[in-house]
Amino acid sequence: MRVTIIGSGYVGLVTGACLAETGNTVVCMDKDADKTTSLKNGHVPLHEPGLAPLVQKNLAEGRLTFTTDLRLAVRHAPVIFLAVGTPPRPNGEADLSAVEEAARAIGGYMDDAKVIVTKSTVPVGTAERVKALISEGTSHHVAVVSNPEFLKEGTAVQDFMRPDRVIVGSDDAQAISLLRSLYAPFMRREDRLLVMDARSAELTKSAANSMLAMRISFMNEMAALCERIGANVENVRHGLGSDSRIGNSFLFPGTGFGAASSANILMGRPLRFGVLPSNPAPMTCAKPTLSRSSRDCWSAGPPSGSPIQQPWTEGG
Repeated sequence: MRVTIIGSGYVGLVTGACLAETGNTVVCMDKDADKTTSLKNGHVPLHEPGLAPLVQKNLAEGRLTFTTDLRLAVRHAPVIFLAVGTPPRPNGEADLSAVEEAARAIGGYMDDAKVIVTKSTVPVGTAERVKALISEGTSHHVAVVSNPEFLKEGTAVQDFMRPDRVIVGSDDAQAISLLRSLYAPFMRREDRLLVMDARSAELTKSAANSMLAMRISFMNEMAALCERIGANVENVRHGLGSDSRIGNSFLFPGTGFGAASSANILMGRPLRFGVLPSNPAPMTCAKPTLSRSSRDCWSAGPPSGSPIQQPWTEGG
């Protein structure tokens, strides 16, 4: 199948390389000329285990190409993945300008029916907005599918190739069938594709982010409490994680999450920056986690009031 990916960042590049690996002909488009030239030469600007060899292999075998030509990319394939960035605005809301710009351009360049798949992390209702913007520029049929990503830094290729689940949000039967075919190679042992409406798919992504943020925030509170009363947070973490109802994933104390994190994420305002309390409690981890929600751990807290950049960069 011919596939186009708009956005060659973290999500777009992993998606493009993995889809090419299963025999699809993939064009990755990005307006950053320097990045595109580097990728054409097989230089991957991301440190992600297994990604560079995958990109280089599929480049050499002709299944993966890179371009800055959006018109060519749109007309290349019947299915187009949107994997552009959605950084925060000053008020914390997701900036959808890149998504909207791409949607308008797709509408202007379409020469046939298309299925548009939103991979970027977006607020609920974005699929409808994307469809409306594309439809302004074309009379061709367009279906917009919400297909949120659940990749973790350090295991992104494995996460894509062996997903826990693939969520497809659409009410268009042909679009759903196309996505089933595209993801079939990754589900040979078990069908883990979940079909729902687009709004539910978009909310599932935000809800998952919010739940993980709450777990990390909770463990940060536990770390502070342990420091105050003389308990060991690692013992508490192991005790909690051994409960099958809770599990041990995302129970490491980590940077950048506070009480407002989950609410911000759930409302489409992913937390990008946080400030530690004026007297942060030391936080320890048994081992560093490579999760995209809590990438780094400290053996002791940073200086008083230090601003902490949140490594939350899902979109493209």
